[in-house]
Amino acid sequence: MSGGLRTVEEQLADVLAAVRPLPTRTVGLADAAGCVLREAAVARGGIPDFDNSAMDGFAVRFDDVAGASPEHPVDLAVVADLPAGSADDPSLSPGQAARIMTGAPVPTDADTIVPFEDTAGGLDDSLTTARVLAAPARRGVFLRRAHDDIRPGDTVLDSGVPLGPRQLAALAAADIARVTVSEAPHVVVISTGSELVEPGLPRSRGQIPESNGLLLETLVRQAGGDVVRRVHVDDGGSAFRREIAAATTGGSRADVVITSGGVSAGAYEVVKTELGDALRFSRVAMQPGKPQAFGVLPSGTLVFGLPGNPVSAAVSFDVFVRPALLALQGRSDLHRPALRLPAAESWHTPPGRRQYLPAVIDRSDPARWRVRPATPGGSGSHLAGALALAEAYAVVPAETAVVEPGDLVEVLLLEG
Repeated sequence: MSGGLRTVEEQLADVLAAVRPLPTRTVGLADAAGCVLREAAVARGGIPDFDNSAMDGFAVRFDDVAGASPEHPVDLAVVADLPAGSADDPSLSPGQAARIMTGAPVPTDADTIVPFEDTAGGLDDSLTTARVLAAPARRGVFLRRAHDDIRPGDTVLDSGVPLGPRQLAALAAADIARVTVSEAPHVVVISTGSELVEPGLPRSRGQIPESNGLLLETLVRQAGGDVVRRVHVDDGGSAFRREIAAATTGGSRADVVITSGGVSAGAYEVVKTELGDALRFSRVAMQPGKPQAFGVLPSGTLVFGLPGNPVSAAVSFDVFVRPALLALQGRSDLHRPALRLPAAESWHTPPGRRQYLPAVIDRSDPARWRVRPATPGGSGSHLAGALALAEAYAVVPAETAVVEPGDLVEVLLLEG
């Protein structure tokens, strides 16, 4: 801690120390999309499960066709026809071949595949004789060997991995039908502020559209959480107390409550007024997002008090709340993917605080990506429009006063 400010690492360490992973459940693959794997997935079958053809053509003995050429073609008698899914294993004597389609099991007596393109008749003349015009490059060409990707009993995915389309496809290919995954965190989002009005409704002087609730709800869902309630309340206190009580009692207890607004040093700070004894209110050496609150209520519910300005709320979520939601689900990687890119232009940074600047990536030179601020306004915490353009945060250390063109900058990617 320096100058009364906590470091980002100190604040995050307190958050993660309070996290206890949620219970698990076993589901079919169709219900596992977006979940986090909590037990290693072990292959029941191999990938591939048997020797099969990588091409449409003929299963042959390599020695029969090793000398084939247009000047010296080799004729083979076709004695079987093997579509994908065939259970046949025809015997092949010297001088014989089986017509075979991609994915079909290769006969035990064959050791090479000759594609139709290397024969005189191709598919059109393939049921009686195969005239081979080109010798295979080597024995075993175009033959996919059993288990050359995954063997039965191999670990396909370790615990802690999120299950997306590619992961689910790999599990299915390994004949895994059910997996053990984490429960989704149940989250309540509460936006505070008497000035807030739902978008599209009439507003009086001093009122603003409420945007943080939708921002945080969407971010929670992207992080695998289940938003069970989203609401905004005024600064009076009674509505806030009711929402906290509803979120922390009974069978519908939330795992996490996220508030926005009400945590700064001014008057009418409803979160600080109502939960001042239950949460730790801190100033963190970051910009935006200096005021932060966090604690665990007697119910076990984690409560995050985020600043009310939209960019502050968004950055605070990514730095503190998202890692906690992922840790609750047992994720092995809690942080956004990061790159180091040269700055495309110069910008100033706040003294003594780590900057999280909404940024875009300049890809005009595919061999040399660069990073620049999303808007000319920089990292002002009220600049909600910058969030619409941002695809990353440029993270600048507290000791850096100015970023110059060409300086390498850490960049947190925000997709997903």
